[in-house]
Amino acid sequence: MHNPVPSVPAPRSQVSRLLPASRRADLENVLTAELLTVVAGARRRTLRDGDRQIDTAHLLHSLLETDPEAGAAFDSGHQVARVLGYLVQRSIGYGLRWQRSVEDTGGSLPVLRAGEPAASGWSPAAAAALGRAFERAARRGDRRVRGLDLLAVLAAEPDSRAGEVLRRAGVDRTVLTARIAELSQQV
Repeated sequence: MHNPVPSVPAPRSQVSRLLPASRRADLENVLTAELLTVVAGARRRTLRDGDRQIDTAHLLHSLLETDPEAGAAFDSGHQVARVLGYLVQRSIGYGLRWQRSVEDTGGSLPVLRAGEPAASGWSPAAAAALGRAFERAARRGDRRVRGLDLLAVLAAEPDSRAGEVLRRAGVDRTVLTARIAELSQQV
């Protein structure tokens, strides 16, 4: 008997396969329009800032600028403004100094394995975060990754650049994670 192909892509292999710009059509099949905008914004921010790769802070910055659902997960507009303040300082060369360096995978995000094609233009941590967002969507039974999926992953990883920004901005990750869970159930 032939086993049917699962409707949700296998996350880790999909991350490395889908992220190159030449595969945009593939991304459109698994990311919501809002998350496609987030990815495009993160790529533009990376280029403008002179960074070598999209990292988790670029993703967080673009996510908060473009996805209202992600902003709604925070305690208040003040908290979002504080997070964005740290991210803007970083982009103009003040505060958090990561420019022209590569983000590693942090504490618990998996490294892309040897033999997997490199996710061109993405830090290992950002590629792994997107992979975890695919996994989260699949557990929810959804074929498409939403901004809340990515925000949940970014909030769960304290050692990533996004995690550092959230910590410095005084965001309680436990409260943020609970709000993300609550908002995810409403859809």
